[in-house]
Order: sequence, then C-alpha cells, then structure tokens
Amino acid sequence: MPNRLDSPQITDNFIERWAKRTKPEFEFNCRTKEEFFIWRDKLIKKIKELLGEFPQSSDLDPEKISEEEKEKYIREKWIIQTEKDCFMPLYILIPKGDKKKYPAILCCHGHGPYGKDPVAGVHNNRTEVINEIKTHNYNYGEQMAENGFVTITPDWRSFGERIGYYNIFYPQDICNIHFLQHLILGRTLLAANIFDGMRAIDFLLTRDYVDKDNIGCMGLSFGGTMTTYLTLLDERIKAADIICYATTTLHYAVERPNFRGSQIVPFLYKYADVGDVISAICPKPLLIESGANDTCFWIHSAKEAHKKIKKAYEIVGADENLWIEIFAGGHAFSGKLAFKFFNKYLKE
Repeated sequence: MPNRLDSPQITDNFIERWAKRTKPEFEFNCRTKEEFFIWRDKLIKKIKELLGEFPQSSDLDPEKISEEEKEKYIREKWIIQTEKDCFMPLYILIPKGDKKKYPAILCCHGHGPYGKDPVAGVHNNRTEVINEIKTHNYNYGEQMAENGFVTITPDWRSFGERIGYYNIFYPQDICNIHFLQHLILGRTLLAANIFDGMRAIDFLLTRDYVDKDNIGCMGLSFGGTMTTYLTLLDERIKAADIICYATTTLHYAVERPNFRGSQIVPFLYKYADVGDVISAICPKPLLIESGANDTCFWIHSAKEAHKKIKKAYEIVGADENLWIEIFAGGHAFSGKLAFKFFNKYLKE
C-alpha cells in the first residue's frame, strides 16, 4: 500500500513528476580531461552564484574557554568571531607527541541538538550523547586526534551551543527557521555556514602546531554536505572524507524528502545533482563512505552518485585519488579506510 495520496491533483505528485522531467543544465557528461575542467569551472561559478552573498570577515577575537588533558590529546575550547556580532564555539584537539607540527582536519558535525560535542568526544556523562556517539561512531574528531591529527570541530549556525542546546521552535527544525531568516536578510544559511567553516580554518592556521599545507575535512550526513562544499570552494583543504551523504536529489529531496534548510543551495537541481557537485571536487583526494544499510541516504541512490564521481576521476586520470567504501552498517562513520586515507594524503 503506497505511503502517500495517489490522486493526480496532489502537489507532492506534481513535484515528483516535475523533478523527473528536469534535466540539470550542468549535469556531468564530460568525455575528456579538457572538457572536465571547463565544466568544473562553470559549475563552481554557478554554485557560488546560487549560494549568494558571503559575510564579511571580522577580527577573529579568539577567546580560550577551557583546556583538558586526555590520554592521547589535549582538548581546548574556544570561541571566535566569524563576522560582526556572530560568535562560533569550537573544540581543538591537539595530539600529544614530539612533533612540532601536525596535519589537521576540520571535522563537521551533522544534524542533531548537540552539534560539535559528540564529534569531539564531549558527552559530560549525558546518556543521550553517549548513545549518539555509539550509534553513529560519531566521535571521529576525537578518533582522528588519537591518531595524530589536530582536529577542529565547530558548532554550525542552528546547532549545539549556537541554539543553547534548545530548539525554541520545536517541533519545527530550527535550521528551517534560520534558513528562511537568512533568506529574508539576503543570504543563504548554507553559505553562512561554509563561511564559518572557512573562518575555522583561518583560526586553525594561526596555531603554530598545525602543518598549514596539510588540511583535511570530514563529516557525516549534514557534515557530509558541509565537507562537500567546503572542499569544493576552499583550496586550503587538500583531502576530504564525505560520510553518508552521496545520493541523488530525486531520492533524498523529492521521493522521500530527507533534508533541512541548513543543507539547501537554492535552485540547485536546475543546474546540478549531488553527484555532479561532488564530482567537481576532482582531482582532490576524496574518500566517500556509504552505509549498505543507511536509511537516510539509501545505498541505491549512493551508488548512482558513485558512478558519476568515478567517471570524473577516471577522465581526469586521478583514479587513485578516489576511494569509495561501501561498509556493512547504517548512517554512521565507518572508519575502516579513513585513517589510512588521511595518513596517505596528509602525512605522507
């Protein structure tokens, strides 16, 4: 029995028919390396146009809030100013060791009320946060620090401390409200968060223990969205791990809508699908993790994106830079290839 109304006048049915006959203008269909780079430049230009105005940078005005020593790393909490009157809390995890400089990874959190905390291994004995970490193997910022990477994990707008861990608009998703408010004021929420991610890297590069030439990015779900666009638009990011985000627009946004305002590039599908956007990251080293039992971004849609991305890397002759892992599990960080991947591209 269909889980929807099947009458022809239903708006959802019209949207699905409309989406199925839409052919994105910049859909990837290149045949040569030369065609690829022309296509990529056009797509990036269009994405920047669709994302709209980015904020103006302010003084970072960093304030150190706390420091705690763990067995394998030191965890510092900071607050920085990204644009005027806009403050972003973050954790930096610094490995204990004898190196003067360490490669670093911007670790992007996904949807959820706790923002950066579980990714940085912070739970303060709260059962619900501990369960999030266990369910999604979510403390990849902490795991990477334990394996010799400086990690930086900020709260994005609409999450964690930036909403006081409380959604005043419940049951609506607060990032939907912030998406609309940013639009009303002349911006997109995703562009603002991408900007904040770039500011996190600005701050990271002021730390004398960071190897400034070896910066990576990784994230699960909405963190995968952030990883995609940050890696595409910030040349300082040398390698990335997109976790459980590769999909198709028809699947995740139309046939079974599974998205929020924080993830949206307005009008994107008129020009490109998710796989097209990820393909434009080529030839940067890229790991894509997809769970065989992921019920947020199902594997059949992930494999459709994989095909397109593989073709891009093959055409450019950068096959060895693309790693794809389909792992036995759900919506989670696998970690089976991630350490080897970042060791190769950020350490070696």
